[in-house]
Amino acid sequence: MYRNVTVGLDGSAESRAAAEWAAREAELRGLPLKLVHVWEPIPDPIAQAPLLGPETHRHWTERIPRENVHGLRLRHPRLDVTSEQVAGKPADVLMEAAKHTELLVLGSRGLSGLAGFLVGSVGQVVIGHTETPVVLVRAGEQASDEHVMDPSGIPSAATAYRPVVLGLDTGSPDEAVIAFAFEEAARRGTALHVVNSWNLPPYYVYGLTAGIDPHDEVLRQKTAELAETLRPWREKHPNVEVFEVSRSGGPAQDIVTAAREASLVVVGRRVRRAQVGAHIGPVTHAVLHHAAAPVAVVAHC
Repeated sequence: MYRNVTVGLDGSAESRAAAEWAAREAELRGLPLKLVHVWEPIPDPIAQAPLLGPETHRHWTERIPRENVHGLRLRHPRLDVTSEQVAGKPADVLMEAAKHTELLVLGSRGLSGLAGFLVGSVGQVVIGHTETPVVLVRAGEQASDEHVMDPSGIPSAATAYRPVVLGLDTGSPDEAVIAFAFEEAARRGTALHVVNSWNLPPYYVYGLTAGIDPHDEVLRQKTAELAETLRPWREKHPNVEVFEVSRSGGPAQDIVTAAREASLVVVGRRVRRAQVGAHIGPVTHAVLHHAAAPVAVVAHC
């Protein structure tokens, strides 16, 4: 297994925020951090222009990773930080980088005036075609955002972590997704909030027309299913406090709401072998675009 955390870097504000988050995550995991700087080669006619010749272009492409590595080493002196420059299409380079890392971290632009991400085509393609866990970090993300306020109400990175939120479908729970969420909560010494949302099965509609409300019955059933799904994981991670929420409604909206008070959101993505399309799934897609906290997407079969 490749023992490092990798972050895609292009010099943008969102990629710098992703690099800082990745550095904190690498420290939590006790792993080195690798920056992959992706740049697309300039066509020869443009590269030969007086104001953008080969030497100028090389200077700027080398400056981005050099300055970011230097800054990360200053802020995280005990962290092993390296960088690599790769020319090519960003999605292709990052998908290849994902094959050689434990965790891939990417940046996403924050939506102006709204809490959430603007996930570009590169991020969607990478998430949809890699089986390595990928974390999306919005521009402007700060370490203090992942922690509760200090007693005086001031943001601080020295206080306890906010909880980790896991969106879980008890109809098809996957061990990789659950394990990732529990491990992230354990690393942070924080609680895990598990959100399970569901809709009444179609055949219960007949009960409604007969004047019978089946909601309570289904709620008891779903709550029991959730508790049984999480039971072995609670035993494996006895120090992780787990809060379970099972309710009827839209799963994406429930996860996004829970994300407002989270340090990290964990969702799954089913691996599909088709050759076209970014196979993310509607719930994960919605969470990626609207959750305020960093979002980890864990691929599963």
